[in-house]
Amino acid sequence: MKHWTLDQVAWDRFDPSRIDPGQVPLVKAAAMVEHNGNDYAAYLCNVFHDDPDFKQAAMNWAVEEVQHGQALGKWAKLADPSFDFEESFARFREGYKLPLDASTSVRGTRTGELIARCMVETGTSSYYSALADATQEPVLEQVCRLIAADEYRHFKLFYDHMRRYLAREKLSVLGRVRIALGRITETEDDELAFAFHCANTGLGETYSHEASMAGYMARAIAYYQPHHVQRGTGMILKAVGLPPRGRFSDLAARGGYALLQRKKRKMDRILERSEA
Repeated sequence: MKHWTLDQVAWDRFDPSRIDPGQVPLVKAAAMVEHNGNDYAAYLCNVFHDDPDFKQAAMNWAVEEVQHGQALGKWAKLADPSFDFEESFARFREGYKLPLDASTSVRGTRTGELIARCMVETGTSSYYSALADATQEPVLEQVCRLIAADEYRHFKLFYDHMRRYLAREKLSVLGRVRIALGRITETEDDELAFAFHCANTGLGETYSHEASMAGYMARAIAYYQPHHVQRGTGMILKAVGLPPRGRFSDLAARGGYALLQRKKRKMDRILERSEA
């Protein structure tokens, strides 16, 4: 069940004079990934084919994800009337395919699959919170806060089901950490980079993973503040079975923020080369 609808967004408050141009390409790319929720649900339903409760939860989750894409796409169209959401999304789906024929998790176990989903929801909840805090445009702020709240609820959804499967599969803390770190590093795979390319380049332009990834990451990381990383770190630690608060969490958050800044400097250099 949706916690909000598109009609509840105050679209009439849109203020083009308060747009941060650096956020528009990010919103366009995010709209691609979010709107692809039905394919993710199909994959999850295959993996959890004999678990009707989780399958229903996954389908409900996908409805909200698709709505996120619709809201972000609508805002992007207001910010840039030349943006063709439908055409961009069609390009994205044509070029980026999920393993919809899989019958088992690519993570090895169902517990691992749910940990990976927790990592995704952690990242998106933190990301939309960072965008909401950074933007001065009132409609984008509202949309991002609504989405961030959804993503936090989604984290809890996958976490609760993960705990259920953990009781059966007994995946060790080390195994959970390995899966979590592996999924976090996958933020640099083709999904986000190709989404950024499809949303922000014209037909016929050659796709460069490196340039597209830098175009996305250099902009996105700029909006993170230490408290966003602190909150996300706590969620990650909780998902893998470690204390989400305390000295270790504080150290991990500081280290994570430092790594983010290092990554931004690297992406800035790549972006400068690609735009030269």
